[in-house]
Amino acid sequence: MFDLPDDEILPLSKDHIFYTWSAQARVNPIVVQRAKGVYFWDVNDKRYLDFNSMTMCVNIGHGDERVIKAMQEQAAALPYAAPGMTTKIRALASKAVADVTPGGKLSKILFTLGGADANENAIKLARGYTGRFKILTRYRSYHGATMGSMAATGDPRRHMWEPGTMPGVVHFLDPYRYRSTFHRTNPDISEEEFTRDYLNHLEEIIRYEGPETIAAILMESVTGTNGIIIPPEGYMQGVRALCDKYGIVMIADEVMSGFGRTGKWFAVEHWNVIPDIMTMAKGLTSAYAPLGAVAMKPEIAAAFDERVFESGLTYTSHPVSLAAAVANIHVMREDKLVEHAASLGPALKRMLSDLGETHPSVGDVRSIGLFGIVELVRNRKTKEPMAPWNGSSPEMTVLRKFCLDHGLFLYTHWHTVLIIPPLVINEAQLKEGLDVLDQALSITDRAAG
Repeated sequence: MFDLPDDEILPLSKDHIFYTWSAQARVNPIVVQRAKGVYFWDVNDKRYLDFNSMTMCVNIGHGDERVIKAMQEQAAALPYAAPGMTTKIRALASKAVADVTPGGKLSKILFTLGGADANENAIKLARGYTGRFKILTRYRSYHGATMGSMAATGDPRRHMWEPGTMPGVVHFLDPYRYRSTFHRTNPDISEEEFTRDYLNHLEEIIRYEGPETIAAILMESVTGTNGIIIPPEGYMQGVRALCDKYGIVMIADEVMSGFGRTGKWFAVEHWNVIPDIMTMAKGLTSAYAPLGAVAMKPEIAAAFDERVFESGLTYTSHPVSLAAAVANIHVMREDKLVEHAASLGPALKRMLSDLGETHPSVGDVRSIGLFGIVELVRNRKTKEPMAPWNGSSPEMTVLRKFCLDHGLFLYTHWHTVLIIPPLVINEAQLKEGLDVLDQALSITDRAAG
């Protein structure tokens, strides 16, 4: 039924598949055959070290039989039930997710198909709960590709779809220390002052927009593809305080930073902050099946006790996906993967720091847990990026090709290289990947003045 010679896979794919985020004439995908742990193999049996967890999602690593078996058993027992029904696996999955939220305080769970519709439903919940309309998000954010989540996205991926995207979104600046808009002439400002300036910036926008019009502030707890921007101490607590002051719902987007990625179950826990709503996907099932979720405080859910929440999806709470989620959380607990990510965090930080000291094209490195980035520049003094805003460059293209040629699969975004491996990786495998990147950086070093 599924027989197809290996040499026919790519031609057939190019004939019939429409690829997302791609110019169709330039698509040349890796033909993946199998995967296990932190590695995957193409049809020519070439092995790649997966330094991006495929799409920043395979947190428990590839091919874990415990999750696969749980999905198989659920498919045999009950492959589907309507969204208005409940099942044993739906009850178990809801509790399992609620139990791992910060302090177990987000006890009501709405399951979705992925991160984009999780964020979109979070916006609907916040608007319905507050009776307000505006959503504040940051410029260096990415929240998904549906029309609501794309509107919430701050980066240029939203531009081609405007003005057809969801109205009511106002963007503000990220606390991005390396390229701070407010501190170009005073880069040595203290962290306390830095934090205060960016909180003052946010509060000023809240006042200009009218607090009574703002339903929610939606933020990636740690900015993902747009820079692995780690909030300075006091920032998340300050946003929480502003939300409380003005009656605004705080939504934490943990789609990429959740499920152990930063060395905590969720990144907000590093700052002891409990949001009102939290969205998740990716590591929720480690991508063994599609699933997203919106976790909310009971009072948010209670706003819909007597009125209908006018939203839904045919595949909400799909049993096979929920089985993957329950098994995935079990694996993370049993193998102590959150703790493992935390324990490897200092090793990754040290290795990235070593790259920064060795290579003149490295302007900055940042990491938290197993969530890291190398920011490449042409000049350390001017901080001119190795590729332009919302673009690439010959050096970045050649660097990525070098890595792929040498069996290292990673994600480059504009002038940055992201390090987001499966949480099962060990220190030797981290070094294996960074040794390849170390060699590749000689390419960008030649362009650094």
